[in-house]
Amino acid sequence: MKRNMFLSAILAGFLLVSCNKELGYTGFVDPDAGKNAEISLSTDKAAYAPGETVTFTASQMPAGAIYIRYRHLGENLGEQAATGTSWTWTAPDEDFTGYLVEVYQKSSEGETILATIGVDVSSDWTRFPRYGFLSSFGEMPQSGIEGVIDNLNRHHINGVQFQDWHYKHHWPLGGTRENPLASYLDIASRTTYLSTLQAYIDKIHSCGMKAIFYNLCFGALDDAAQDGVNERWYIFQDNNHAQKDVHALSAPFKSSIYLLDPGNSEWQQYIGERNDDVYAVLDFDGYQIDQLGSRGTRYNYDGQTVDLPGGYASFIRAMKSLHPQKRLVMNAVSGYGAEQIVGTGQVDFCYNEMWGSEEQFSDLRSTIEANDTYSNGTLKTVFAAYMNYDLADNMGTFNTPGVLLTNAVIFALGGAHLELGEHMLCKEYFPNSNLGMSSELQEAMIAYYDFLVAYENLLRDGGELNDVTVRSTDGKLSFAAWAPTLGNVVTLGRKVGERQVIHLLNFSQANSLSWRDLNGTMPEPQSVESATVEIDTQEPVDRVWMASPDINGGAVRELAFEKTASGIAVTLPSIKYWDMLVLEQD
Repeated sequence: MKRNMFLSAILAGFLLVSCNKELGYTGFVDPDAGKNAEISLSTDKAAYAPGETVTFTASQMPAGAIYIRYRHLGENLGEQAATGTSWTWTAPDEDFTGYLVEVYQKSSEGETILATIGVDVSSDWTRFPRYGFLSSFGEMPQSGIEGVIDNLNRHHINGVQFQDWHYKHHWPLGGTRENPLASYLDIASRTTYLSTLQAYIDKIHSCGMKAIFYNLCFGALDDAAQDGVNERWYIFQDNNHAQKDVHALSAPFKSSIYLLDPGNSEWQQYIGERNDDVYAVLDFDGYQIDQLGSRGTRYNYDGQTVDLPGGYASFIRAMKSLHPQKRLVMNAVSGYGAEQIVGTGQVDFCYNEMWGSEEQFSDLRSTIEANDTYSNGTLKTVFAAYMNYDLADNMGTFNTPGVLLTNAVIFALGGAHLELGEHMLCKEYFPNSNLGMSSELQEAMIAYYDFLVAYENLLRDGGELNDVTVRSTDGKLSFAAWAPTLGNVVTLGRKVGERQVIHLLNFSQANSLSWRDLNGTMPEPQSVESATVEIDTQEPVDRVWMASPDINGGAVRELAFEKTASGIAVTLPSIKYWDMLVLEQD
């Protein structure tokens, strides 16, 4: 999280502005008000257990015969006539499966897709984590709390990180378990209300999400001694314990943050007891553990060099031992300590905060592949990857092309992106809401998250990445195999069972190979229609279909194809940011 945490520039640009915002402000428009949202769909939960009842709600249903279809990948599972704006569906018995629900109408010219929504049937969020956040816990009406979580629910966010909610890093609960404070000041001197925390947790649980509290693994404020933190537990910049390691902060922050040895067993026991206080008062599901990246050479009180990555692993094991039923996630800042963190086998998924040293699109794949190695392919990757970072030094709007291209690449690689909360994330200080979202971006994000859920079994459920050769036969597009290059549609293949998946990622008009789009200058790609291509394959092909979050809400589209000497030839209906082709054999 906070390698560059709480910079004064952020404070100047954000805190004075944010305090005037309406509590509960989400930064999102009413989905029913979107210019293309003649029908908007929602579900009552972000994810469902097998066999659970799914309740759908439509903003409206047009007159005439309207139909509802349930799909798993390219397979039609059944359909029914719509009889109103609310209906239920019993989730199939197969666990860890994504579905797309289509609302459509028929005419003499064929079908018209009116609306779509994804449904995730998964009994455990760690199989397909979709992480969101909360960062402001002032006094709020219930309607404001429900509005924020309903929006996250519409994006199928199944876990929510509570950022900077705590009283003190070394004493996270305000007050004691016997007498918790009704309100208190957080690290940035903002007021946090216990009632708001409780109401958020209750609403999150009602939507089938996990509520995860955030804290450093080794932070203490300047009054920690009076709260029982021992001088011998700290880490120091010298081997004579003269100068504590510190993350220096100035007003309005109420203290700098002094760093302890995460591997010190007495500190582990102390903070574990403080976490026990938290769990006794607030029904959190787990602990999002943070660090500050590489600190250089540091020493313990006795002058011995501290192994921070090893200490992180020890800390994780201690937290799991103290609260075995609670979930754990830990940040690997720029990959620091990732192997040790993941190697514990005690974290729910891999969480990587990405910075300038890993700003290339190719670094996203490298990070996922490293995590796959560390976890033997058992854990998914979530990126904390802050978009339009420099643009966010001032008030403004997210650059839609930059956000969508980055999400297309992350999702195609099998990752997820921590980015949605009360607002969209642009800085490592999560309350920073300098950048808003256009209506276009808001509508697109819903489509992208529906796509992430509906096709999760092709995107992030095993399989092997491979190279597939795609060639243009009409000159409308230029193709190149991964890694991304400017001026090309980049291909990324994944073999999933008998299916060959081919992601087409459009870098044709891109101006940078950095996912960060620091200043919001990534241009919008032109949509290219009816482009003919050849795909090399030695496998038999009996069916070709495509789907895209940019087209018809990700609905399946069957493609006619011809066999060639080296494979097949098909015509792409259109491509903007991202198309997914699927080649199947009977």
